[in-house]
Amino acid sequence: MQRIERTFAGRRLVIETGRMAKQAAGSAAVQFGETMVLAAVTVSDTESPLPFFPLLVEYKDKAYAAGKIPGGFIKREGRPSDPEILKARIIDRSIRPLFPEGFKNEVQVFIYVISADQENDADVMALVAASYALNSSKIPFLGPIAGVRVGRVQEKWILNPTFQQLPYSDMDVVLAASKDSIMMVEGGALEVSEADMIEALSVGQRGIQELIGIQEELLKQGRADKMEWKKAELGPEIKARVEELAKGKIGEALNHHEKHTRIGAIELVKKEAIDKLLGEFPDNAKDIHNLVGDVEYHALRSQVLDTGKRVDGRGSKEVRPITIDTQVLPRAHGSALFTRGQTQALVAVTLGTANDVQRLDSIDEAGETTKSFMLHYNFPPFSTGEVRPMRGTSRREIGHGNLAERALQGVLPAFEDFPYTIRIVSDILESNGSSSMASVCGGSLALYDAGVPLRAGVAGVAMGLIKEGSKYAILTDILGTEDHLGDMDFKVAGTEHGITSIQMDIKIEGLDFQIVKEALAQAREGRLHILGEMSKALPEPRADLSPYAPRIVTMTINPEKIGDLIGPKGKTIRGIQEETGAEITVDDTGLVTIAAVGGEAMERARQMVQALTAEPVIGETYEGTVKSTTAFGAFVEIMPGTEGLVHISELKHGRTEKTEDVVKKGDRVRVKLLDRDERGRLRLSMKALTPKAETSSSGEGGGGGGTEGEALAAVGAQTEGEEGGSERPDRGSSDRGDRPRGRRGGSRGGRNGGRSRE
Repeated sequence: MQRIERTFAGRRLVIETGRMAKQAAGSAAVQFGETMVLAAVTVSDTESPLPFFPLLVEYKDKAYAAGKIPGGFIKREGRPSDPEILKARIIDRSIRPLFPEGFKNEVQVFIYVISADQENDADVMALVAASYALNSSKIPFLGPIAGVRVGRVQEKWILNPTFQQLPYSDMDVVLAASKDSIMMVEGGALEVSEADMIEALSVGQRGIQELIGIQEELLKQGRADKMEWKKAELGPEIKARVEELAKGKIGEALNHHEKHTRIGAIELVKKEAIDKLLGEFPDNAKDIHNLVGDVEYHALRSQVLDTGKRVDGRGSKEVRPITIDTQVLPRAHGSALFTRGQTQALVAVTLGTANDVQRLDSIDEAGETTKSFMLHYNFPPFSTGEVRPMRGTSRREIGHGNLAERALQGVLPAFEDFPYTIRIVSDILESNGSSSMASVCGGSLALYDAGVPLRAGVAGVAMGLIKEGSKYAILTDILGTEDHLGDMDFKVAGTEHGITSIQMDIKIEGLDFQIVKEALAQAREGRLHILGEMSKALPEPRADLSPYAPRIVTMTINPEKIGDLIGPKGKTIRGIQEETGAEITVDDTGLVTIAAVGGEAMERARQMVQALTAEPVIGETYEGTVKSTTAFGAFVEIMPGTEGLVHISELKHGRTEKTEDVVKKGDRVRVKLLDRDERGRLRLSMKALTPKAETSSSGEGGGGGGTEGEALAAVGAQTEGEEGGSERPDRGSSDRGDRPRGRRGGSRGGRNGGRSRE
């Protein structure tokens, strides 16, 4: 077993190999803090017949890593979650360019998170583990590489910030790189400048160099011999014949500006060339197909580098024509149709309530968390005119949706200020490059159309790169062909003030900082142009929500009143919802959220909640119902569940012999709240609301019920041992047996409405 232990970013880092998964081609366990990942890699002995390099990366969070048992009926880990897929994609995109050109043996990389300390994210350590497992194995790999996360809290840069630090950071950027070059970037930010992003990458690069040094030190202790493989080499006569038949014609076909016309012309040239070549070299069918593809690859790149001309006739910094329509869908809460060249996204926004949040269970959190903003991206085959099987949401769709979601996340209003769950769906109807950035633009416009008060509009643009030696060209708003045959796909989204999301994938061995700096500056120019076009269509959020969107109002009640609102087994709150059609939720702090389609329903529900939970105010007048009478007065319910005593002396001016001479059970009366004693009992008066008439010398006073203080004392004696308050004690009346009661000292009952009298 080989093992090395160091301190990195102020925490303990351990890399070891030779203890676990020894039958794999290579394996490594990496521990950072108390988070631990295992990487195991395997390779097939024979070359794959597929026309691409078959690399599979699987990332799996093990529930036992955090001492949890998976939820649901099937108590085991199932299909990969979205976060697992996103982390697998980060690793795949980081290591894929570092396998030698022409190597097509199938490679599988498995990542298991086997310990989670709920402080340190495992994803960047998984990159280190995968790099070391590949480098120490027999698999040819041009590493090592490493990955770090970069954050910034109060202007201080932090390598691998903890989960507890990230909420205070204005950026969350994951960087993968070799010692000298960037391989992959993925992250989000709160409108940071291009200069700040470059500095973040520079900080990350220094951390990566340290991690690579640790790997190299451990590799000196031993590694497997690399497997033998040979890239197919063809004779010069075949190459010359391919170029003779295809080069000139493919160069001409590339200059058709319309996508399908161009593709059709190129495929026709390829077919004619391949048919002739197969007749001359029948034993080299596979190689001939590859060589003809190489001709197209070099033709496009040479044209861009030598003439500055792109296949659709644009210059390197030019954005395709943009058209925008909003309010496209009559019933959606917000919608936009964003078209840029031959890429088109139909984006719809739905506003929901707190009940619509997505509930998440993760090994990185102690309990369940919720998510109130979602963006789902769909890429159907008809968007490219293809026929292909539909097998559910693809990894690519999940990745593109996450990128667009992160771009918009930072400009959304806080949930407390706009208490809606927001779901965006981007359906790609046409695609010729940069559909994820079309989703960002369409998403921003659809949110504006829905009346969501964004801090600023957001646009995105995809940048490309053609590089041969020291010569290179950076391309703005790349086409699908330029993405496929180019060296970089660099997506940048943000507002006019700064970057909110960034993603970069490299197909060559790495990229230096100067090119990244130029690409960011050029992306800003493109982004500002697109924002200008968007502003012409819809410059700011609409003033009103859609008439079909729910209206939401929040109010805060005394937590002791939650039981009164919910009622026994939820009966009261369900009754309000059924009567008004509103949706009502209440949390443990007393925050009540009322949502309804239509202002009248919402206002009616609000009034009913307020009536149930309002606090009596001394000096105010209330209309109530006489619930019972006694020798010393009447108990009047002035609010649901809230009663007070009208002493016999406060029933009317003058002497009253019997309470029943003035009021009877069930009467509706107007009373004034005079006082509340130290135990919360209410003292009410009816006579305070009527003019004082002339009285006899016998004076005012109650009947035989004693003084008001004695009456309240009697009430206190009868309620001893109960939860005190303004309620009258249960005297056995059948109509009071099931009335819910709020908290009156002690702990509150459950969320089913508190306790009921028995």
